[in-house]
Amino acid sequence: MKISVELTFTPLHDDYEPSIIHFIKKLRASGLTVLENPLSTQVYGDYDAVMPLLMTEIKEAFTLIERGLIYMKIVKSDRHDYESHF
Repeated sequence: MKISVELTFTPLHDDYEPSIIHFIKKLRASGLTVLENPLSTQVYGDYDAVMPLLMTEIKEAFTLIERGLIYMKIVKSDRHDYESHF
């Protein structure tokens, strides 16, 4: 089953950029389709590949920061090629 996941990682401390960059680089290295914009990062692929990756990388991201939160939305379909038609 294909899924699309949107993530917004928000460390709640100063000097937050290195934590976000590290998290995104780990997702990119996974071999899955990863797209970014200024507000979030999207990961696309098979459920059985995406979810274990996210479990591992979110846990690592949380161990590397003092406080933070991750917003996550999951859609049951691969939407990486979505384009608005308006």
